[in-house]
Amino acid sequence: MSLPLPSSAAGPPPAVRSADPAAVSALQARIQGMQRDRWEAPGRPVSAGLAALLPGGVLRTGTVYTVDNSTSLIMALLGSAAVEGAWSAVVGLPDFGAEAATGFGIDLGRLVLVPDPGDQWLAVTAALVDVLPLVVVRPQRGVGDAEASRLGARLRQTGCTLIVAGAWAQNEASLRVTATRWEGLAAGHGYLSGRDLDVAVVGRNGSAPGGARGRPVRLHLPESSRDRADGTSGRDRSELPVGATSRHPVAG
Repeated sequence: MSLPLPSSAAGPPPAVRSADPAAVSALQARIQGMQRDRWEAPGRPVSAGLAALLPGGVLRTGTVYTVDNSTSLIMALLGSAAVEGAWSAVVGLPDFGAEAATGFGIDLGRLVLVPDPGDQWLAVTAALVDVLPLVVVRPQRGVGDAEASRLGARLRQTGCTLIVAGAWAQNEASLRVTATRWEGLAAGHGYLSGRDLDVAVVGRNGSAPGGARGRPVRLHLPESSRDRADGTSGRDRSELPVGATSRHPVAG
């Protein structure tokens, strides 16, 4: 005995009918709110110039930032975020110069350097994010989503901020220098007093800080702890009378 098939005129069962647009919008808003609660962790204040580069204007805890091609920009972030005496570490950057680092306000007495971790770079990084608030690493190979997720969970648990010199599968924002202009040279001689960097920034989900919409943001280096201590930016110091401008070591 065969059973009669249901009539197509009855339409799909209620569970699979199209949802009410208003209900869909409400659900999307709720999901976005939950994502903000999860991801928008407290942030570390940075100088005004660096704040213009970062979504939210701070260096968020428990997240990853990538800096593709500038050691100086990495030093500026470390020097500004660690101004209150926080410890930091740099893993896998043998060209991270100590003299240049001090020019950006980095306290060498509170800096852990691991220039050549070899194949253990990821294990070393994972150990450091458990105990330090700021860690920089240059990956020795590509990192997959699973590894990035595991390390991201540790970052959120410990509140560490990871700055990656290169690519990373999951990040809060990606920074890349697109143009550089040096200051301090005249007719082929003089002291390098600073430089302007044009930095392209892409935030999570393709967003850009400050409504920049993908346009590069101009940053003047060096940025150091003094930029926050006296409220004077690197640009302000560079516009002092000739002879009054400080000279600083520079990095790549």
